[in-house]
Amino acid sequence: MARLGLVVNGRADGGRAGRTGPLVRTALRARGHEVLEVDLPDPPGVAALPPGLDALVAVGGDGTVHRAVAAVAGTGLALGVVACGSGDDVARALGLPRHDVGAAVDRLDAALGAPARRVDLLAVGVGGAEVLCAAVVSCGVDAAVNARADGVRWPRGTARYVRALAGELRAFRPYGLRVVLEGPDGRRLVHRGPATLLAVAGTATFGGGLPIAPGADAADGLADVVLAGSLSRLGVLRILPALARGRHLRHPAVGVRRAVRVLVEADPSAGAPAPVAYGDGERLGPLPLTVQVVPGALRVLA
Repeated sequence: MARLGLVVNGRADGGRAGRTGPLVRTALRARGHEVLEVDLPDPPGVAALPPGLDALVAVGGDGTVHRAVAAVAGTGLALGVVACGSGDDVARALGLPRHDVGAAVDRLDAALGAPARRVDLLAVGVGGAEVLCAAVVSCGVDAAVNARADGVRWPRGTARYVRALAGELRAFRPYGLRVVLEGPDGRRLVHRGPATLLAVAGTATFGGGLPIAPGADAADGLADVVLAGSLSRLGVLRILPALARGRHLRHPAVGVRRAVRVLVEADPSAGAPAPVAYGDGERLGPLPLTVQVVPGALRVLA
């Protein structure tokens, strides 16, 4: 029997996660585990977790996982995920069931009897603070669309991002950015100029399954940095079907590099003002920011 903390985001996926939480609690208790309800701070940060926990289980989407990661970081606790959000990209990366309580609890129960899996985190320095992300940090039009989608209540799910993109493109022009990438060999690569999309990816997908970095591995100690240079509004629209199939990396304006550390700064002389950055679908703050890969920093029940 394990002593488990349970955190539920009742707002995830239009409130459906709130109905999933009691089902997960009942299923875990039926398997003999002690389950304690846990409230996590918002914005994410250090949490007062009950003593003696064996693991923390997050019920919700990537935003819930984002908050739970901050709570378990440095504690040695493993994180379990019952994915029932609108995106669930962390669960995709870990090969976990989505929107299937029975299968998810079965996987958790089995994983509690095995060594936890270690995956990387992205430590983001922004606004004088450090924020831990488990999936993707966005700094270009991907971040601007995320910000606009936060204010969209209809339609639900990933369709709201399509609506947000349409609104964002009305006045779009490439952003002025300076990006410094440090590779595993210590070499640096600098981009300075207009940029359309910039994603620092620890996992392969974002936005509910869009394969932004098809080759990304959550446990290789590296981030895949996907950068699209200057694209017009029409160019952005044309590249989206390719992005949906993971073929956008074939576009001559798009490149991908692997890095252990990334610096992103706004460069007003090179383009439009940069949008606020997002990580795991959550608001991080305005540029500048740094992203440092922390290998094996998260223990997960997967």
